Amino acid sequence: MSESEQQPWGRVAEDGTVYVREGDGERAVGEFPGATPEEALAYYERKFADLAGQVSILEQRARRGAPAPDIAKSVAALKQNVVGASAVGDLAALDARLDKLGGAVEELTEQQSAEAKAAVAEALQVREQIVVEAESLAAEDPAKTQWKRASAQLDELFGRWQQHQKDGPRLPKNEANELWKRFRAARSVIERNRKAFFAELDSQHRGARSTKATLIERAEALVSRGADGIPQYRDLLDEWKRAGRAGKRDDDALWARFKAAGDQIYAAKAQVDAVENEEYAGNLDAKLALLAEAEPLLTETDRDVAKAKLLDVQRRWDEIGRVPREQVRPIEDRLRKVEAAVRKLDEEHWRANNPEKQARSAGLAAQLSEAIERLEAELAEAKAAGDAKGVTAAEEAIEARKAWLNALR
Repeated sequence: MSESEQQPWGRVAEDGTVYVREGDGERAVGEFPGATPEEALAYYERKFADLAGQVSILEQRARRGAPAPDIAKSVAALKQNVVGASAVGDLAALDARLDKLGGAVEELTEQQSAEAKAAVAEALQVREQIVVEAESLAAEDPAKTQWKRASAQLDELFGRWQQHQKDGPRLPKNEANELWKRFRAARSVIERNRKAFFAELDSQHRGARSTKATLIERAEALVSRGADGIPQYRDLLDEWKRAGRAGKRDDDALWARFKAAGDQIYAAKAQVDAVENEEYAGNLDAKLALLAEAEPLLTETDRDVAKAKLLDVQRRWDEIGRVPREQVRPIEDRLRKVEAAVRKLDEEHWRANNPEKQARSAGLAAQLSEAIERLEAELAEAKAAGDAKGVTAAEEAIEARKAWLNALR
């Protein structure tokens, strides 16, 4: 290889020394004994390519937003390697690229600083929101709080806090401490309220359990009285409702015992009812026959006939006696309906034949008749005089009084 055929950035001398061109001069970078000039030059060009590759990688890292301090440190180290490097190539261009990277680091530092501030501000807002939600939970009325939901929400908030603390940016110490104090205070209030609520609830449950245990003993003591114990059992049931809750598991077990006692009492009553129903079945048939006699009175118009028949039915009804319990209301309602119809006949009779009312009606009728006679005379005079208005007024007055008179008759 002649000197005129050497690469633009280096050459190999006759003694095997390899030179790199820098500016207007050149600098020896080494030699490659036992190799051809082409091999020697290629070796030092590869060393340049390695340096150029490192610069390219650093440029890519800077473009991707790598931390500015890391870029600055790498730039300084590479510049030391490039200056006086034992390599053949455009070392000045590499040095210029590194200088440019140094300037970019300053811009990157400013950008990353702004981004870091924005990230911190956003992180503070996230932590603030977590704190506000915790404080909102702490402000709830403990008596109205759904504690299962509230505990789950508190756990979720604490999990969010820990995850954000792990993944988010580092916050200024003062702000971070202040937010943590608020969150911790809210959590303490919630835990204190929860413990107080359940302590009070446990106390109430203990009281209810004790009360209901006593009610069970009293109910079980009534079983031996059979149906006669029902009124007292009903009173115990009212007390049971007022006793409050004893906790779901205990309530179910206690209620099962209380109800079992009631079932026995009502079972005894059912046996009594069954006996009575059989005993009173004949009475029911008799009363149904009486109703067949009585119900035609619903359309009877003669008051005296209706009253006499109803009195006879009522007498025999009472003599028959009791009927099965479930039939009492239906047949009594049917008899009451007949009694109401007869009573209505009687009331209408007395309204029509009341002596005082008749006297008042007679006096009023006489007054109306006199008024009609007087008005008829006035009507005749008005007609004779041709007084149209007088005729109209007299006719209207006569009509009104005749209507009243007809209503009295």
